[in-house]
Amino acid sequence: MSERGMQELALLLLTALADAPRHGYAVAQEVKTITDGRVVPRTGALYGALDRLLAEGLIKVEREEVVDGRARRIFALAPAGRERLEAEAERLAATAREVRRRLGTGGAAALT
Repeated sequence: MSERGMQELALLLLTALADAPRHGYAVAQEVKTITDGRVVPRTGALYGALDRLLAEGLIKVEREEVVDGRARRIFALAPAGRERLEAEAERLAATAREVRRRLGTGGAAALT
């Protein structure tokens, strides 16, 4: 695993798939919900990021279906994606603890 942090969109997509498989539009809506509307992925960015996560083995296509004559892929978090998401969550939590420690606003106790 890289020491470099994950890009925000990739982190949000993995988070959106952490509790249930979803098709692309539902993933985008979940990202919007997770971020309280702050992030609304554009179609090109969404599917480009999903394709990259697929290529990296972090997500998988659980199944494909046809809805109203259109193919739809249902994405799910792969085991490697779950591990990466857990590691990224810990990295972000450690950074937040340090920020709070430096600001004098509670450190580790505020986040546990």
